[in-house]
Amino acid sequence: MTEAIAHFLAEEAEFLDAGDYDAWLTLFTDDAHYWVPLHPDQTDPVGEVSLFFEDIVLMQERIGRLRHARALQAPVRTSHLIGNVRVLHERAEGALVVRSRFQMIEFTGDEQRLHGGAVTHHLLPTRDGWRIRLKRVDLVNAGGVFELLQFFF
Repeated sequence: MTEAIAHFLAEEAEFLDAGDYDAWLTLFTDDAHYWVPLHPDQTDPVGEVSLFFEDIVLMQERIGRLRHARALQAPVRTSHLIGNVRVLHERAEGALVVRSRFQMIEFTGDEQRLHGGAVTHHLLPTRDGWRIRLKRVDLVNAGGVFELLQFFF
């Protein structure tokens, strides 16, 4: 099972690296959330400040801003590396909680930035394969000072 999950997470990373956000969004359930906590021990995305806590509508809004002609002065390329994939919990009806590690290189203009951390996916099995109900990204430098974060981890 871990191999199939690792393949799914690699596919997600490929969509992000290709800038294929429409395909990426199809990996999420209609009630999904994308969460990047401000602090590593954060347990509440609503009652505490988060870097991101987005539902599908907000994710689509951010994608629209990224695609806008005046949004970026230079093209952006990313490269995601996913590893240490493990299933933490199996829940009712085959739902899984999966934890992995990632590194993402972001390059725009002449600047390169490195992001890394842990990702927890809450996955639901569907007829069409796995779907993400919650994606939580815990950045190594959570709680630190950030430049403008625009892209998805």
